[in-house]
Amino acid sequence: MAWTNSKIFMAFETDLQNNTTAMDMNADSIKTALYGTTPTPDQTVTSANSAYAVAQWVVGSELTSTGWPAGGNALASITSVFASNVYTFDAADRAGGASDTITACFGVLNYDDTIAAPVADQGICYNYLGGSNSVVAGTFTVVWHTSGIYILTL
Repeated sequence: MAWTNSKIFMAFETDLQNNTTAMDMNADSIKTALYGTTPTPDQTVTSANSAYAVAQWVVGSELTSTGWPAGGNALASITSVFASNVYTFDAADRAGGASDTITACFGVLNYDDTIAAPVADQGICYNYLGGSNSVVAGTFTVVWHTSGIYILTL
């Protein structure tokens, strides 16, 4: 199994700081796609290789169902805030359809589906779900940590 933790892509943070990409974390369409054991998440890949449908995140490795289509689902109720020296990116837990069958989901890729250049669908972070997660003819829901999808302490 290649999943062991959750990480923010280094290229995402560098691109934001250097104004290489103009992502608007609380206004852009941020999507979550499901993956099994096939990808080997790597925090240090280039911006292009962090993107959805590229390199480790190829569509052939994605887990899909009626409520979790290829490309994943858009996040709702996104918050992007800074308070008490901590930046928090969060959203509502994301449920799929009522009759999904998802087998052995180990993690998710969160990416910006709004920005097309310089990298389309650039990855933001990946989140390990703690092991194999499945549902048969039910609702597969990604439940975010109570602290958020990711936090940065400054």
